[in-house]
Amino acid sequence: MDELRQACDRALTGHGPQTAADLLATIPPDTALDRYGDGGVVTELEAEVAGVLGLPAAVYLPSGVMAQQAVLRVHSDRRARRTVVYHPQSHLDVHEGRALERQGLVGRPAGDRHRLLLRADLDAVAEHPAALVVELPQRDLGGQLPAWDDLVAQVTWARERGAAAHLDGARLWEAAAGYGRPPAEIAALFDTSYVSFYKGIGALAGCCLAGPVDVVAEVREWRRRMGGTLFGLWPGAASALSCLRRRLPLFGGYLARAREIAAAVRDLPGVTVVPDPPQTPMLHLLLRTGADEFAAAARTLAGGGLWTWDRAMPTADPGVVRVELPVGDATTALAVAEIRAAVATLSGTGREGGRTVVL
Repeated sequence: MDELRQACDRALTGHGPQTAADLLATIPPDTALDRYGDGGVVTELEAEVAGVLGLPAAVYLPSGVMAQQAVLRVHSDRRARRTVVYHPQSHLDVHEGRALERQGLVGRPAGDRHRLLLRADLDAVAEHPAALVVELPQRDLGGQLPAWDDLVAQVTWARERGAAAHLDGARLWEAAAGYGRPPAEIAALFDTSYVSFYKGIGALAGCCLAGPVDVVAEVREWRRRMGGTLFGLWPGAASALSCLRRRLPLFGGYLARAREIAAAVRDLPGVTVVPDPPQTPMLHLLLRTGADEFAAAARTLAGGGLWTWDRAMPTADPGVVRVELPVGDATTALAVAEIRAAVATLSGTGREGGRTVVL
């Protein structure tokens, strides 16, 4: 599939497959270098992110896992508590190898994994936690967002119990488009906020953790303890700064395209849009087809120059697969009719006798 991907001249998801040359092009040749994370473009990026989020300070880290483990440790130590409350599908619980537990913290899932966390779900939490973590948007639920008033109520619940409210904003740029509010208005609800750079804005790997000056200073110390203060952090920071400036203004258009795609495919047999309509510039598609049939259709499309996915995610129903469609530059470059035809092919709607039919 790698050879097929490299041969494609169009892509359906995100900003499309990126080469080393594409990513290196996001680093300006006159980039000012840092030394162990101090000075140069790293300091420039930290100041810009703090400004975009309307928070006093920010620190650049090489990974989101490191950022969130560090800041939750800080919140926990300050409160002499060990419990962290989050949604059952939180990145902390699903994708980080139980790292919280290795730090002596205790994860406390709240709510139903099949729907958004709601303020009412927090009533079941009797203990006073160190922190409440809210992921915006909820990636594993197709990029859904809680109602604004409910989000405010969740943060209020944490504050009333002396807990920190932390924003897992790996896709905060998408959430801001969905709420129709600037990132700073969302970040202002929380004590600390984490934002990613390789996801929505398509930069090299890396992230920032933003919040009060003293908390950020402690996270900076934890970055060193965890091995994240490399001799030079400038490549990722420079890429992040240029991609942030280029793409942050585009997320409203990405959201509009996500909704156009949903409108174009929701009537296809065997296709379900999650959520419908999309709440952010991403959506999930449930396709009533098998994994092997999906992979064969994806190869067919790639053979015609359109890269979609190399594989689909399984679901509880073996006859249904799931794919995630983040919307970016590559998605907006395609005609909606071509996207509809591709989804029809992948779902089996547009295949007759092994031949792709454009609808």
